[in-house]
Amino acid sequence: QVQLVESGGGLVQAGDSLRLSCAASGRTVSYTMAWFAQAPGKERDLVAAINWNGGSLYSDSVKGRFTISRDNAKNTVYLQMNSLKPEDTAVYYCAARFGSSTTTVGDYAYWGQGTQVTVSS
Repeated sequence: QVQLVESGGGLVQAGDSLRLSCAASGRTVSYTMAWFAQAPGKERDLVAAINWNGGSLYSDSVKGRFTISRDNAKNTVYLQMNSLKPEDTAVYYCAARFGSSTTTVGDYAYWGQGTQVTVSS
């Protein structure tokens, strides 16, 4: 039983930064947390994932620009987004699964409702 609520999206210019937050209700001990992005007309793809111990993985398109982190005591996961590009424009979803990190949408059992990130050129 995990409920997820995202926040922090908005309208920014290319090169700007945003910090997304995902607050979880319910215990998330041993859960992997992740961020996925879905642009209009495109599939939902993994942006970053972080396991309970802090191990992380990233999509190639965001490596070096985005950082995922979590505060287990607060049951919150973050996505620091730097050097934003127009192609980062998408709805960003927080997701959770019990166990290790994966890149597959279907492996995540819990989802937030998403927060819109729009980056202008």
